Amino acid sequence: MKTNRYIIVFVTARNKAEGRMIANGLLEDKLIACANLIKGVESFFCWKGKVDRSKEVMLVIKTQQELFSQVVAKVKKLHSYETPEIIAFPIVAGDKAYLKWIDESVS
Repeated sequence: MKTNRYIIVFVTARNKAEGRMIANGLLEDKLIACANLIKGVESFFCWKGKVDRSKEVMLVIKTQQELFSQVVAKVKKLHSYETPEIIAFPIVAGDKAYLKWIDESVS
C-alpha cells in the first residue's frame, strides 16, 4: 500500500459550528475519511496589509491525495472566509489497516 496516496489537510474555520459544517459536508460527499476538530487555535496573520489575529478552530482531515481538488472546492463552498487556509501534507507512513480504512471510507 503506497503511503504517498494519502494526505492530511489543515483547514482553519471561524468557530466550532462552521468547522462541524465543513467536516460533515466533506464526510457526506465521501471526500474524507476523518476530520478532527481542534478548538482554541489562536492565529496570527497578515491580511490586506495589516497584522491581524483571530481565535479559530482547526480541522485535521485525512483523505486521499487524488481527492484534494474536490476537498478544496467543497471547503470553499462551505467556508465563510474569502481565502480559507486549505493546505495538505503527505502521509509518509501509516498503519496498513488505517490506510485501508481511509480507502474504504472515501469510495
